[in-house]
Amino acid sequence: MRFLTPISIFLFLFWVPTNAQNPAITEPYYPDNWGEWEILSPEASGFDPVKLQEAIDYAISMESENPRNMEINHYGTFGREPFGEGIGPFKSRGEMTGIIVKNGYIVAEWGNPFRVDMTHSVTKSFLSMTVGLAWDDGLIRDVHDKVAPYMGPILVIDDIYNRDKGSEVGEAHFLMPFLTDHNTQITWEHLLQQTSDWEGTLFGKPDWADRPSGERSEWITRERHTPGNVWEYNDVRVNLLALATLNVWRQPLPQVLKERVMDKIGASPTWRWHGYENSWVLIDGKQMQSVSGGGHWGGGMFISARDQARFGLLTLREGSWKGEQLVSKEWIRMSKNPTQARPNYGYMNYFLNPNREAMPAAPKSAFWHLGAGNNMVYVDPKNDLVVVARWIQGTGMNGLVERILAAME
Repeated sequence: MRFLTPISIFLFLFWVPTNAQNPAITEPYYPDNWGEWEILSPEASGFDPVKLQEAIDYAISMESENPRNMEINHYGTFGREPFGEGIGPFKSRGEMTGIIVKNGYIVAEWGNPFRVDMTHSVTKSFLSMTVGLAWDDGLIRDVHDKVAPYMGPILVIDDIYNRDKGSEVGEAHFLMPFLTDHNTQITWEHLLQQTSDWEGTLFGKPDWADRPSGERSEWITRERHTPGNVWEYNDVRVNLLALATLNVWRQPLPQVLKERVMDKIGASPTWRWHGYENSWVLIDGKQMQSVSGGGHWGGGMFISARDQARFGLLTLREGSWKGEQLVSKEWIRMSKNPTQARPNYGYMNYFLNPNREAMPAAPKSAFWHLGAGNNMVYVDPKNDLVVVARWIQGTGMNGLVERILAAME
């Protein structure tokens, strides 16, 4: 057996690890409140400045060609679907905008990073985080639980005022979205992974009217898939998850998100999360708006690129911010688990790269929060990197990431 000499004991007691002498070496940087975010030069962050500028120039050249007026754009796309009329607010967008964050520091930004724009389906990532907070708090015991037992009767305000008491006597007063044999099988995870195949109508939008198939005869009559077996991107069902989550929280989801996440990460006071003109419900004697999970019919999250980058950094750091675990690491890791029916998709709206097919330039570990426009919040744990790109063509996303990573070599 080896024994310590008096000298070695002295050295052991007073030895301080190098990283403890200089915490900045190992402690990750987090920006302060929304107006304060340290900016480092490309050179100081390990980038070739010429190549980085080429990446930015490429992004600007790949700006979306769709109309900047989001309402006009809607009626040229989703608005052409059955029941496609807008029922939430729209906002005209700004110029192509982006931010590159390396090791927590801003390295480059372009466009107008403080401008508040619609973020479309990136909203789904904010929605799934409120589900995660409910799971962390025990309001949802298990994501594999059926949703139906969690749901109280939903009283929709619009139905109260528009009800014809004479002709509709005896009809249901409440919205009960999980009563059918098929819908009773749906779990929280089915909704999070978009594999529920829920059937019904919510806030005037039938499930079949969102991105309907080419065969009209099957829109209403087709057989339902067993929940979990088939992935289908469907905003009616996303909005159902928002309503179910509101039901367990019993308070507006924007309020939950603000208090538990956005205020903690120093987000600006400018973001807004909207629902629809007819999505107001009555809970505990209070009118609350059930928010939407995207801008498909208007509404959703309206937010700046700076605040998007903060959210991306939070997911990069697995829910931790300045030593506080805002949402559990386990939840973030669950969000990144591939869906069996769609391996490049986790919980909404985490797009994954397991086979490097969706984003060949990126590592397998990379993921991104994605919305129409396109709005992309790219998160790269391997390179400690977050990239926000707003209003970029879909074909330009991989090219931008490829050029940014090349600038780091």
